[in-house]
Amino acid sequence: MSLQDWQEFGWLKEHKTSRLEIADLFAVADRDLKACQTPDLSSDWQFNIAYNGALQLASAALAAAGYKAERVNHRYRVIHSLEFTLGVEAGLIRKFDVFRGFARTIHSSPHSPSRPSSRAWPHVCSAWRWAS
Repeated sequence: MSLQDWQEFGWLKEHKTSRLEIADLFAVADRDLKACQTPDLSSDWQFNIAYNGALQLASAALAAAGYKAERVNHRYRVIHSLEFTLGVEAGLIRKFDVFRGFARTIHSSPHSPSRPSSRAWPHVCSAWRWAS
């Protein structure tokens, strides 16, 4: 399986990126990975902000590879593309995908299940950022 296969299945579309687009995605990720460490934020918001930062980096890697995820299952595709764009190991991708489910429920219920800690994400994402 490859990103080109994904495109043939209709999961991705070709995308011509620019340095400005990649820089903007990195800037959002950097902002979020810093903001998620704000001590006065609730753990839900810290998690959501960290998750968004990680998602921006994954989107940057996909764009740099010349693709953009289609709208259907967009976040799933962006996350799972990390296998091809940055060579991220399957276990970390599965964890990120589980976090996708947590992020989806953050707004749906004030009694949503507790989120994983956001503390590790800035360190994981900094490695992705430099790999991108």
